[in-house]
Amino acid sequence: MLEITKERLLWMFRTMCTIREFEERAMAEVSARRTFGGMHSSAGQEAVPTGVCAHLGPKDAIASTHRGHGHCIAKGVDPRLMMAELFGRVTGTNRGKGGSMHIADMSKGMLGANGVVGASVPLAVGAALAARLRGEDSVAVAFFGDGGANQGVIHESMNLAAIWKLPVIFVCENNLYAESTPVEYSSAVPDLARRAAGYGIPGVIADGMDVLDVYDKAGAAIGRARAGQGPTFLECKTYRYYGHFSGDNPRTYRTEEEERAYRARDPILTFRQRLISEGVSTPEELDAIQREVVALIEEAVRFADQSPLPPAEDLLAHVYVDIPKDWLVRCTGLTL
Repeated sequence: MLEITKERLLWMFRTMCTIREFEERAMAEVSARRTFGGMHSSAGQEAVPTGVCAHLGPKDAIASTHRGHGHCIAKGVDPRLMMAELFGRVTGTNRGKGGSMHIADMSKGMLGANGVVGASVPLAVGAALAARLRGEDSVAVAFFGDGGANQGVIHESMNLAAIWKLPVIFVCENNLYAESTPVEYSSAVPDLARRAAGYGIPGVIADGMDVLDVYDKAGAAIGRARAGQGPTFLECKTYRYYGHFSGDNPRTYRTEEEERAYRARDPILTFRQRLISEGVSTPEELDAIQREVVALIEEAVRFADQSPLPPAEDLLAHVYVDIPKDWLVRCTGLTL
């Protein structure tokens, strides 16, 4: 076991369990049609945001993807507010306006999930530049997937960050499929981390199913960034258990055997076994944590379900320009 306190190890276990329980329950709520729109589950990928965000503090920033619930939870966003956002309620992180793909919480350094592939990466670079200009030792983390790795804006961002040695870590969650496209169909190299060499920055590969391996390698990258040594490209090889989104059947492009092989390496179960086998915790203590997590997510659903929908006048709030009320009434037929 790495030299990590028991408190930190149990935080990682609790965080991964919270992400999994949130994702499983959210998928069920989508099926029950109590949420607005679909969702992109990150179940199976819990070790990546947990291992990375275990090194981050309140002043550090992260920028997320359309598959961002795990990033939000690992960075400290309240699951109750997240669930309310999925339900389209005014108590949500974005007052019910953002939904699953646009959760943000600036108070936690969560710059936002993003429905546009790769679009949040330059936000993290901007946050890193801001930290540099303010003379702070905070860092920023840009999460993106293997499909997003081919977006031009990511390469532009890595190039700029490398030139200026900005304190940003580019975390590629390689779950093997960009929607339904296998990574070997879309990448000329087997390891995406090799692309870092083109920008003169370290390219590191972590086992994205092992939270301690992610923690170890993310810690080194974040340490470099805080020390003024510039960015790192961290590729975490992981796997999503469900389809690209809640309505996608992954069996049309991958096999049952492959799914079973990855579930056998489940990041939560293997970490739990290791905590017990190495004497860090007991089954009873970990069972208690898991019960607390189930209760938390149940509370989140209850909170969301009992929260009101946004009032009609919210259509006029938090927009870039003032919209005349009479114009909106004529266009929508709403009574404001």
